[in-house]
Amino acid sequence: MSQLDLNQNGEHSTSNLRAIKTIRVMNYITNGDKGENLLLLAHGAGAPMDSDFMNIVAEGVAKQGIQVVRFEFPYMQQRRLTGKKRPPDRLPVLLDCWQQVIGDWGGVENLIIGGKSMGGRMASLIAAQQRVRGLVCLGYPFHPAGKPDRLRTEHLPQITSPTLVVQGDRDKLGNREEVASYDLPPDVRFRWLIDGDHDFKPRVKSGYTHQQHLITTVHAITDFVHSC
Repeated sequence: MSQLDLNQNGEHSTSNLRAIKTIRVMNYITNGDKGENLLLLAHGAGAPMDSDFMNIVAEGVAKQGIQVVRFEFPYMQQRRLTGKKRPPDRLPVLLDCWQQVIGDWGGVENLIIGGKSMGGRMASLIAAQQRVRGLVCLGYPFHPAGKPDRLRTEHLPQITSPTLVVQGDRDKLGNREEVASYDLPPDVRFRWLIDGDHDFKPRVKSGYTHQQHLITTVHAITDFVHSC
């Protein structure tokens, strides 16, 4: 079962990233018991931290003995309070929020960070500035939908931490053929999901199911975390 924890901490700052200037009250969902492995997982742009996708992945990984902590960016917290959809915060706010979460849970050296789509991209920007124990990106948005020339890969070669990318091979934000043409660090580990879209959903004709791909995702994360 998910456990909702309320936590409020002071400011944190990290070299080369803008210091936190706002003290935020953060709501965390924790899955699993405290141990040697801790994964911080951020949501994507359009769905909250307790979406079906996030619940299945977080609870599945936790059952493998890895504690998973989820949180929400400020715009999603506001959406939860008001019920009104809001666009994502500006990048500095998203990064500030990530920095506070990292500080709340012990600092980058002992943490594996990541997330779904935008959440994973923000984690990768953190990892490009400072080494973390590991980075997990679930459906990395290599480019905006319909705009394959606007790549979001410039910072990726700066990442020296172990990195796992789980990606549907027909993802409209970066499919397998497109990604093969990118100049990415050779040690980035990919787990491709056959016929999966951005949310890892395959078409019926593929012979695969969404549930199978989510189970594969859980196992890929588990193996990766234990290897870090």
